[in-house]
Amino acid sequence: MDQKKILVAYFSATGTTERVAKAIADATGATLYEITPELRFTTDDLNWNDPSSRSSLEMHDPDSRPAIANTDGVNAADYDLIFIGYPIWWDLAPRQVNTWIESQKLDGKRVVPFATSGGSSIRGSVRDLKRLYPSIDWQEGRLLNGSPKSASDWAKSID
Repeated sequence: MDQKKILVAYFSATGTTERVAKAIADATGATLYEITPELRFTTDDLNWNDPSSRSSLEMHDPDSRPAIANTDGVNAADYDLIFIGYPIWWDLAPRQVNTWIESQKLDGKRVVPFATSGGSSIRGSVRDLKRLYPSIDWQEGRLLNGSPKSASDWAKSID
């Protein structure tokens, strides 16, 4: 991995995915990039038990592409390997991740998804991303709920 330009792009609403993303970036010497919603989430926005909460409304609309604050903050086309991280919401990547992917030129790029979750696997979200973006060279992803060291060790194994 020493010769490759690596990007770790991530969305994190509560800080959990951010900790994992930082561990991956530190382990691989990657550029770290936060996918930031134009409007930050409040606790009420994240209440998945409330069908009228912001996160519920976004996730129940497959066409939702919430605005992000920094679409011009990084050019993914400049990187050889891209890790994309997110929390699992409704068995999917949050819609902000879709907004970011669609703002970049990722056709043919090697992209490795990683996720955090309190109870879901990464399989459904990866299946959906592959279906939506078939021109991306998706690598096997991983759910990383463990220690930052396990995330670092896994990331270093990706070549």
